[in-house]
Amino acid sequence: MKAGRPPLRVLVVEGQPLFRQLLAALVDDQPDMRTVGVCGSFDAALELAERAVDVALLGPRLLDGNGVVLGRTLRARSPHLGVIVLSSPESIGELSEARASETVGWGVLSKNLSLTASALIYAIRSVAAGRMVFDPAVRAERETHLSSPLHRLSVRQREVLGLVADGLSNTAIARRLALSPRSVEAHLRAAYAVLGVGSDPDRNARVDAARSYLAYHRNDESRSGHESPLI
Repeated sequence: MKAGRPPLRVLVVEGQPLFRQLLAALVDDQPDMRTVGVCGSFDAALELAERAVDVALLGPRLLDGNGVVLGRTLRARSPHLGVIVLSSPESIGELSEARASETVGWGVLSKNLSLTASALIYAIRSVAAGRMVFDPAVRAERETHLSSPLHRLSVRQREVLGLVADGLSNTAIARRLALSPRSVEAHLRAAYAVLGVGSDPDRNARVDAARSYLAYHRNDESRSGHESPLI
């Protein structure tokens, strides 16, 4: 840290207690940074952000909210605040729809792929200086998600299909989701159409759809086992 320059003040907001503590400890280990607040919820973060903060370091899923939404809320209050979201492909999608002026000082790092101590510290310093840091691994993940027909399913269709993949019957799915069995069947038929299964009389559409769902999520898990450097 240059003489006379105050340390960067970092707010850490993360839903997982152990990870939250590790992030705060990492920040405090840097000579040019210090944590000024640590919490796990949207509401607590708004309270803590009333004090002077240079960078907000946010997890993707909080106890009562979403990291991107929280970041935008904090930026609306403090336009010069640097924001980093440790997140998923959806985050860069949400931010890509924003105007360029809204993304200055934003960073997105993949919690699974690119989160190393050096990458995080680099990102904190970068967004504090008003630069953007978009993790190449998040971009790659998002491209993979967007290229899969699973991405075109509605949230409810994916939810129903996930329960099919877990082995539940339509009746059990209906009870779990508080739907009628007829609604479950309608969601499945729509999912089959999107996935392109069900037209071959020699194949079971339910099994093929479940296999597609499981393969999609297995790919997610295999990608999370490899670390990609932040560029």
